[in-house]
This record gives sequence, structure tokens and C-alpha cells, in this order.
Amino acid sequence: MGQPSFNVLGVCVSAVDMAAALAAIEGWISEREQHYVCVTGVHGVMESRRDDRLRAIHNAAGMVTPDGMPLVWCGRLSGHGQIRRVYGPDLMLACCGLTARHRHFLYGGAPGVAERLADRLRQRFPSLVIAGTYTPPFRALTLAEDEVAVTQINASAADIVWVGLSTPKQERWMAAHMGRVDAPVMIGVGAAFDFLSGIKRQAPRWMQRTGLEWLFRLAAEPRRLWRRYLRNNPLFLWYLFRQALGLDHYAHPGRSTDRVEMAD
Repeated sequence: MGQPSFNVLGVCVSAVDMAAALAAIEGWISEREQHYVCVTGVHGVMESRRDDRLRAIHNAAGMVTPDGMPLVWCGRLSGHGQIRRVYGPDLMLACCGLTARHRHFLYGGAPGVAERLADRLRQRFPSLVIAGTYTPPFRALTLAEDEVAVTQINASAADIVWVGLSTPKQERWMAAHMGRVDAPVMIGVGAAFDFLSGIKRQAPRWMQRTGLEWLFRLAAEPRRLWRRYLRNNPLFLWYLFRQALGLDHYAHPGRSTDRVEMAD
């Protein structure tokens, strides 16, 4: 809460760098304040433009970090020169390195991925406490299954719950579990589970810095991602152009503290 922000197609994006993001998370844990973090790029903004409820979920988050370079560039053009990319895998590693005294829970991933990620994180950060993992089925959980998952998370006494379900599923899950999950912080990091577990390769740093990570991911997974990138990227630029010219108006939502009610 309290970070400067800017409006990208109606989504309130936090004008932060990694240090500011870590400070906010550490503060929430220390004060036992409950928040969730959306790590959001073009895909998340475009999905939010199409879905009012998802946009409300983003705007009720404690923080919406600029996961992709296009959002960083938007922030700088809005006058936030201090903004830097806060990329999901990097945020996860930074949190694990700086918050080793805290307890972490991994929720998401394909079967076996969360366990493999836990092993890799423990190897990298020997004092890190991974308090538990849970891999939900690909389908929607029943109420009974969801209650089992929540009970397991709460029994772990986790401080941070890392949610790797991809956008928009992970954002909806975090919003729906505010007040049910005891952990102060939930962070949706999507593909970070696959990248940091070694299941999938990350784009080279130069492609990340120049905004070409989408091209690397498209080449790696064309069947799964072609619609996302070849539809979203041109439309994002078009809508952004219209917003810049004042042809489309999006009220700056600020950061809401109201819980978003989820439909059954």
C-alpha cells in the first residue's frame, strides 16, 4: 500500500523497483497485514480489460508489479523514472534470499513441479523454510478439496504463499482466498514455478531487458502461446495509443482495500 502508481488501460500498476517491492512485502509480514500481489504484464492487463471482475481483483491487490518491459516503459512515460521490472522469478528468488527467516508455501504447478522447486530453492538457500507444497488438479477444486488445501496451508503457518497457476486463474484464486488463508502475503508468480524448477528455460537476459521475452516464449511454446502474443500484443499497443491520445478514457482506480467478491 502507498506505492506510487499509474494507469494502464484501467489497471493500477505500482511504480516500484525490486527494493520497493521487497520492502512492502517485508512490511506486511512484520505487521501481519494480509495482501496479495499480482505480478502482471501485457497479458494480465489485456485479460483485465476484457473482464471487469479481473480488473477489480488487480486494483484491490496490495501491489501490482510491472512484470514486463512494456509496463516499465509505460511507467517511465508517466513520469516514474525509478520504476524497474519486477519479474516473477526474480521476485521469488529475492524474497527467498532476503526472507529466509520466514516460512514459504508453494501452491500450484503441474504434478511434481512444486516439490522439485522446493528442492532447488533449499539447495540455493540452505536456511530457507519451505513449509509445504500443494498441487491442485487442473480442474476446479470441489469445496471439500479446497477446504483441505486451505487447512494444509494454514497448518504450515506460512508467511508467504507462492501461487503458480498462471493468469488469470492465480489472481482469482488469491482474491477468493483473502481472509481464508492466514498467511499475510500471497504472490501470484505463474511460470516462475516452471522456470525456477528447471522444467522450462527462461529467455536470455538481453531479450528480457529489450522486451523480447515474449518472442522467446512463443518460439518455445507456439501452440499454447500464439493466441496470447499474436492477439494481445498488437491490441495492447493499439489501446495504449488510443489512451495516450485521449480517445479512450480509463478512470485511475487507485488502490482499493475492499475485498473483491467472487462469484460462485
